[in-house]
Amino acid sequence: MRRFLTASCFHSTKACIRTPFLQVIPMSDERIIHTTGRNNCGGRCIIHAHVRDGEILRLTTDTPEAAGNTPPLTACARGLQYHKTFLHPDRLKTPLLRVGERGEGKFRTISWQEAVERITEQWIRIRDAYGVGSRYVTYATGVSAAFSPRSLAKRLLALDGGFLDYYNSYSTACIEHATRLMYGTELSGSSRDNWLKSKLILLWGHNPSETHFDASTMYYLRQAKERGIPIIVIDPRRSDTVKALGAEWIPLRPATDAALCDAMAYVIWTEGLADKAFLDRCCVGFDDAHLPSDATGESVLSYLLGIIDGVPKTPAWAERITGVPAETIRSLATRYAAAKPAALILGYGAQRHAYGEQGVRGAILLACMTRNVGVPGGWASGTGYMNRHALPHLPFVPNPYRMEIPTFRWTDAVDHGHEMTALHGVRGGDRLQSDIKMIVNLAGNCLINQHSDINRTAALLRDTSKCEFILCSDLFLTPSARFADILLPGVSFLESENITMPWECGDFLGYNNQVVEPIGEGRFEYDWLSEVARNLGLEQAFTEGLDTPGWLRRMYDEVRAKEPQLPPFAEFKEAGIYRYQNDPPLVAFERECADPERHPFPTPSGRIELYSMQVQKAAFEQPFPAIPGYVPPPEGAQDPLHERYPIQLIGYHTKRRCHSIHDNNPNLEKLDPQRLWLHPTDAAARGISDGDTVEVFNDRGRTRTIACVTENIMPGVAALAQGAWYDPDESGVDRAGSINVLTSWSSTPLARGNPQHTNLVEVKRTDP
Repeated sequence: MRRFLTASCFHSTKACIRTPFLQVIPMSDERIIHTTGRNNCGGRCIIHAHVRDGEILRLTTDTPEAAGNTPPLTACARGLQYHKTFLHPDRLKTPLLRVGERGEGKFRTISWQEAVERITEQWIRIRDAYGVGSRYVTYATGVSAAFSPRSLAKRLLALDGGFLDYYNSYSTACIEHATRLMYGTELSGSSRDNWLKSKLILLWGHNPSETHFDASTMYYLRQAKERGIPIIVIDPRRSDTVKALGAEWIPLRPATDAALCDAMAYVIWTEGLADKAFLDRCCVGFDDAHLPSDATGESVLSYLLGIIDGVPKTPAWAERITGVPAETIRSLATRYAAAKPAALILGYGAQRHAYGEQGVRGAILLACMTRNVGVPGGWASGTGYMNRHALPHLPFVPNPYRMEIPTFRWTDAVDHGHEMTALHGVRGGDRLQSDIKMIVNLAGNCLINQHSDINRTAALLRDTSKCEFILCSDLFLTPSARFADILLPGVSFLESENITMPWECGDFLGYNNQVVEPIGEGRFEYDWLSEVARNLGLEQAFTEGLDTPGWLRRMYDEVRAKEPQLPPFAEFKEAGIYRYQNDPPLVAFERECADPERHPFPTPSGRIELYSMQVQKAAFEQPFPAIPGYVPPPEGAQDPLHERYPIQLIGYHTKRRCHSIHDNNPNLEKLDPQRLWLHPTDAAARGISDGDTVEVFNDRGRTRTIACVTENIMPGVAALAQGAWYDPDESGVDRAGSINVLTSWSSTPLARGNPQHTNLVEVKRTDP
């Protein structure tokens, strides 16, 4: 057993057994080891691992009593099943070298020494043959902690001359860009205790009950419910959040959020409910009198009233687009405007659409029109990010190759990177010098499973004349790992140390204490990257003489120098958690709204930019307006393709998985079996009954799953939980219900982000 397994942070309980001869035989002590979840889940739960003789007996978690006056970091079913997921017998145990065609999943065992030597050889060959910009580290969040494999790989590549970097995330590209466009920052969130001062809460495309979005959100929403604050959920599905909060449900068609915002804004203005003084003082572009002097487009008000296009954005207009009755839209708008204050809280689902930026801009417009920005109990909408405390991070190493691409467009850079320019989202230069020739994919499943259009992506990666070398590390032979040329066994958070940070909001830091020994020859990525660094002559620069615990202590102590509340490192590690106390409430943009002259917004104009000169001056592959407003998306309900594929398919985050993690854990399937949600009218029209095997298809692919016929989804819409591991049969039809065989490669206009909820499909009954 490792040295630190006997540290004082582990509590012991004595136990014994009695034999038939009444002898008392002491059993080994049971130790409780404190750790925290570190994968890409907002819950960041506290895990108490009960261990005896190096084996985990069970996991327990945080309690309200332990949390005191802060939100408890309580594990859901996923968290309490971590050991059964991560310590599964199917774990990768040795380094592997591809021997079949790429993607076949055929490998032979090699030693760590051979693996490091082969990695070094390809690393140098590709750098020298194609330039440093041919090397790329994929977006990967299987280790979403302070000491993350992708950050370590980028550190080494930067020290070795540079690499093609990315910006954005799969989760939040549109909401971040739209929020930054209008407010000049992504920090549009107030502390969640402000919701208890609201008179009305709108959850728009937000399902924190199932996603475990973060520790604070449901904690305060439940308190709001107990205080009688009305809560409305706007979503194509009646989610668990609707049920948990006893909320009112307003279903709308996918990708029509901006149209609903437009009609609400129209009602608020025409019924005299808008705060004109706030719009005049704090915003740019609401009406013609407040347009930028060099603006060439129409103001928000002209658009809403239909002055140029002759189409007023009335509730009747929006009903035809959204499927929400006009009277419901009118009521929703007046209730929101009259509540004073009200919180319109966006989730991430509504912005993962074609033109997903526009729904976010529309929500921010509504917050501005009703003067719910900068006031306690209001909500500025947008990302809702906030940051009250410093966070640990690796020391920054500048990337000598300054160019970067939107993360969702990495497949374009593999296929034709040398043709990509600023028009395609390239930053830091006019044009990429090379296609991507080397991919480093560490602790992530976005290489195949979580990226759009799996069939197209797989065909691209099978072509070894394009990307010549793919290096992966993972715990299992996932769909992405099958495409590795070298596949390395990693370790889970139960087998390593790290520091867990809040996901979006939260006033705590967590420590990952190692619980058990690594399985097989599994290693944390830093260890073998250090050996590659040695071969490159960069070991000292890369490691600075520190091992993993040394780096964690250094990062923590740097934060502690800024956060005097934090205890010494040894105490923090022993407890496994530190919760900040007595943080005062925070209201986003309070100073800016009170006095924008002395405290301007961090935008070019110093005001909230309802009209964006940045957009007006930029070039886009698809039309994109300078103001909020509905743009009919490709594969939306108004697309002519709807005649051929009449069902709008969305994905959702299921309570049984965190993205694709836990899909191989059969114990969790009972929580939410992989099923296609289909409304009874759509099912009846196709002769489909609940429990039937169905095939969902479009021009990109086909997947089979089981039908769940339910009124908890609106007509014309189907939903399939994202994250199921792609499993094609001999003819290429997926058997797992993996939604990304059906999703589109096309990115959104402004953010060049993820549109994976905008898909037209057809559904048919098929044989099991």
